[in-house]
Amino acid sequence: MDRGRLEALLEEVRAGKLEVGRALEALRHFPSERLGFAVLDHHRDLRQGVPEAVLCEGKTPAEVVAIVKRLAKSGAPVLATRADPAIGRAIRAVLPAAVYHRRARMVVVAPRAASEDDEILILTAGTADLPVAEEAAVTARALGSGVETVCDVGVAGVHRVLDRLERLRAARVLVVVAGMDGALPSLVGGLVPQPVIAVPTSRGYGAHFGGLAPLLTMLNSCAAGVAVVNIDNGFGAGVLAHRINRMAVAQREPRARRPARAPLTKAPAVRSS
Repeated sequence: MDRGRLEALLEEVRAGKLEVGRALEALRHFPSERLGFAVLDHHRDLRQGVPEAVLCEGKTPAEVVAIVKRLAKSGAPVLATRADPAIGRAIRAVLPAAVYHRRARMVVVAPRAASEDDEILILTAGTADLPVAEEAAVTARALGSGVETVCDVGVAGVHRVLDRLERLRAARVLVVVAGMDGALPSLVGGLVPQPVIAVPTSRGYGAHFGGLAPLLTMLNSCAAGVAVVNIDNGFGAGVLAHRINRMAVAQREPRARRPARAPLTKAPAVRSS
C-alpha cells in the first residue's frame, strides 16, 4: 500500500465514510503478505518511497504473475525486472494495462506520473549499452522522475561529451552507463558538480571479463564522488537516481510542508568562578 492510498483510507475513517472493519480488511495484508513461495513487502513504499520490485529471473511465469497481481492491488507502481517476452505476455494477459519494455526487459504496472522536467540525465558510452540505460530510465520514470537519455558519447570521441556540457550541468543527477574500458564516468565526474552514478555493463571484448574491467575502472575513478552500482544494474542506478532527485525536490518545497524540527533545549548558562 502506497502512502497516498493509506492516507486516503485513514481520512475516510476519520470522516466516518468508512467503517473500521472495512478499513481493517483493506489493511489485512499490511505490511506483508505470504504466498507460500514469496513474502510480499507491502510496507516498503512507506519506508523507502520505492515499492518492492519483482526480479523475474529464476521464477516461473505463474509465480511472477501471482506476485505482480498482488502487488498491483496496493496501488503503488509495480516493476518486474529481467522479464523476457514470455513473462511480459503472461503479465499482460491478466493485467492489460501493464506495459512491457522489451529493450529494458521490464514490465511496469501503474507508474507514477513522471515530472515534466528532465531531472535525471542518463548517458551511454555506446549504443550497445542502451539496454542497461533503458532499464535505469524506465525505473526512474515509473517512480515519478523526469528522465532524458543521451546515447553514444564515449571517450573515443570526447568532443561528443563536451558538446553536451551545458546539458550535463543542467541535470540534477547523472547516470553514466559504460562497457569496454568504463572511462566515461570518470570524465563526466570531473566536469560536473552533480552526483554521478556509474553503471558498468557486460559489453566488451575478452579482457573486459564480462564487465569486471569497467567495474574496476569506475571503482578506481580519480574523480571524487562517483558512486558505482553492480554490473548491468540499471534498475539499481535508476532507483538511486530517483532517490537523489526526490531529496532535491523536497529541499525546494515550502518549509511549511516539511515536518518542523523539535526545538533545541537551551543549556543552562555556566558562570565562571
